Amino acid sequence: MIKRLLVIMFITLFTTNSFSAGSDSSSSSKVKSNYDKAVEAIKFAKKYEEKGKLEKAKKRYAKAQKLLLKSNKEKPNKPDTLNYLGFTTRKLGDYENGEKYYLLGLDIKPDHIGINEYLGELYVATNRLDLAKERLKILESCDCKEYKQLKDIIEGTKKSKY
Repeated sequence: MIKRLLVIMFITLFTTNSFSAGSDSSSSSKVKSNYDKAVEAIKFAKKYEEKGKLEKAKKRYAKAQKLLLKSNKEKPNKPDTLNYLGFTTRKLGDYENGEKYYLLGLDIKPDHIGINEYLGELYVATNRLDLAKERLKILESCDCKEYKQLKDIIEGTKKSKY
């Protein structure tokens, strides 16, 4: 029993990672991509926006947009990247270019749930309800929260922040 315990202790002591002074375990973890950093910035921006801290939100959206542009250069034309490029561009007030990013994403993946919802919201914000309803029709069969959110915005039961 004691011999077994000593073997376990020996294995534990000599097979665990050791770190030198000034290092930590996070340095051994994977570095976040520009896309991941952008998604994080968008989450913070949304929280600031909900609290009415619009200037802080705008700064986070601008940061996210820069990261997404880098990400799109590194790995071009990924629908998720184009979705968030459309989103951040729209949030920064550039509806025309936001729409272009969404449409590029839909050319690649026409059934992308996020793009269809956000493009529908853009159409509501720019008073093109017929186009927004087309996006809603595409989301109809997804059984997802994005369908309900867009439907509520179109029906005016949920106020759009755009």
